[in-house]
Amino acid sequence: MAEKIATRAAYGKALVEFADQEPNLVVLDADLSGSTMTKDFGTAHPDRFFDMGIAEANMVGVAAGLATCGKKPFVNSFAMFAAGRAWEQVRNSVAYPGLNVKVVGSHGGLSVGEDGATHQCIEDLAIMRAIPDMTVLCPCDGHEMRQAVQALLAYDGPAYMRLGRLAGETVTDQIPDYRFEIGKGVLLREGSDVTVVAVGMMVQMALQAAEQLEQEGISVRVIDMHTIKPLDTEILLTAARETGCIVTTEEANVLGGLGSAVAEYLSTTCPVPVIRHGVEDVFGRSGAAQQVLEAYGLTADGIVDKINEAFAIKNALTEP
Repeated sequence: MAEKIATRAAYGKALVEFADQEPNLVVLDADLSGSTMTKDFGTAHPDRFFDMGIAEANMVGVAAGLATCGKKPFVNSFAMFAAGRAWEQVRNSVAYPGLNVKVVGSHGGLSVGEDGATHQCIEDLAIMRAIPDMTVLCPCDGHEMRQAVQALLAYDGPAYMRLGRLAGETVTDQIPDYRFEIGKGVLLREGSDVTVVAVGMMVQMALQAAEQLEQEGISVRVIDMHTIKPLDTEILLTAARETGCIVTTEEANVLGGLGSAVAEYLSTTCPVPVIRHGVEDVFGRSGAAQQVLEAYGLTADGIVDKINEAFAIKNALTEP
């Protein structure tokens, strides 16, 4: 593992890095550029940066208009507001006409910490995934985030991407010739007994859980499913057939997000035990980020418990 950086920080750096290559890139923010990390783009390219104030719905509408003029707008706010407050505009003004607007929700999940339940958006992956033709991304580290921004700039169509508040270990730079591709999961660790399909900051925790269980003789495969929609069904089907059980883990409600997407697909193609790990359909609460994550079981140990549960079901089903 190398650099430790928040995906929101890596995102801000990537916008500045690719700005000269993408003259049509414009960035809109809802009075949160210091938190979403778009401020550096605004400093470097003030003529292409628009602070829209605390008016997220209007911001999305403006972005839609810019897209019809050939611009590549990236609209930014906290996930609660980008995906929540502006959902109707994202659906009707962006996704329905298929416009090339990228909606970026920072501070997703419980790791917002002290801001509490009103700002801890655990529903964004589900409600964005429910919009027809909407691409949904959640990169796990800074290295992957940089390439995700580059991929979104090349992709013509509506998309939502979640950013995290906390700094996380960089893991994807350890993969030889790593290349981010929308809709393609990444095999981070081989395993034969069970597969963990993870997204966002839970990827690093899944790797930790796999290392713990290796000491107990359980071989855990780990997949970084950075694209929740479209789901990489090929890597998923292979994992289900070869390991026989799946655990999904996400810093989000277990209803409607990654876990639901995986279960929906496998239930009709290769039915195997699928155990979902995440927020158990409850609201968050205020506290230091790590303490909140521990209180809700979003830890490596929490993943270990789910792996053991899935492994036990698999063994029970295969007993003569």
